[in-house]
Amino acid sequence: MRGVLVAQATAGFERELIRARTGEGRARAKARDVKLGRRPKLTPHQKREALERRERGDETHAEIGRSYNVSGWTISRLTA
Repeated sequence: MRGVLVAQATAGFERELIRARTGEGRARAKARDVKLGRRPKLTPHQKREALERRERGDETHAEIGRSYNVSGWTISRLTA
């Protein structure tokens, strides 16, 4: 039982170290203006073009999405 408690305490301590190092790394990246997160599927030009096509209404979201190699759901989530 004592060994389990020691292991749990050690794991919790290690987790806090990982959390601290990760936070420091993210802070350094932000200071260097590194953009965090996933890259957008569409360029700003493609997004504008897709929004225009969606507004015209003569194509489905799926058809527009296929032309950009994304899903129709991606097209439906686009905002101006």
